[in-house]
Amino acid sequence: MVPSKLFTAHPASVGETYGEHMVMATGFSVRLLLASMACLVHAVFPFLFVKTGSGMITQLHDRMVTNRVRKSLSGGGEAVRST
Repeated sequence: MVPSKLFTAHPASVGETYGEHMVMATGFSVRLLLASMACLVHAVFPFLFVKTGSGMITQLHDRMVTNRVRKSLSGGGEAVRST
């Protein structure tokens, strides 16, 4: 595979440029880190952050899967599934 394709093949498969994909993936990473920290605090203090982790995961799922499929169906390309 051509080295430049290593950086652009996956982003293109989900309808994004390399830069757009980097921004989206970084945003997901930060949100997951925050959700992880909330879950860790919740493990020690079960009365804190009772729904924070699951709420963040639900929001991320909606952004990653539901909205991407909706975007692609509205003319942004093929419907894709992201992992």
